[in-house]
Amino acid sequence: MKEINELNLPEDVKYTDDHEWAKLDGDVATIGISDYAQDQLGDIVFVELPETGSSFDKGEEFGSVESVKAVSELYMPLGGEVVEINPELEDAPEQVNSDPYGGGWMLKVKIADPADFDALMDRTAYLTSLQG
Repeated sequence: MKEINELNLPEDVKYTDDHEWAKLDGDVATIGISDYAQDQLGDIVFVELPETGSSFDKGEEFGSVESVKAVSELYMPLGGEVVEINPELEDAPEQVNSDPYGGGWMLKVKIADPADFDALMDRTAYLTSLQG
């Protein structure tokens, strides 16, 4: 397990209490789980994601991640419609471990309310929450 100061927590994404991250590009957000989350889960062996076209409210469960240790639910950081899922994760779920903010992204969502993004935690607030 990584120490807090060893975590990769980019400045250009926002975070949730449930350890998802979101990066906004126009009205589409790319979503995944944080370096902290993947580190806590251990080796990820399966990622269950919704169908393209599915709509979710902020905070709603949208899928799950299965590791050698446990299965964890995924919660939508922003309400909206799924416009793309990462097809690479079906054959290579370990990308969530090796590159959580790059090749390990999970889905892209056309967001319903830009205010949802503004309400997420920045890197500093997320680090503070991890430190308790």
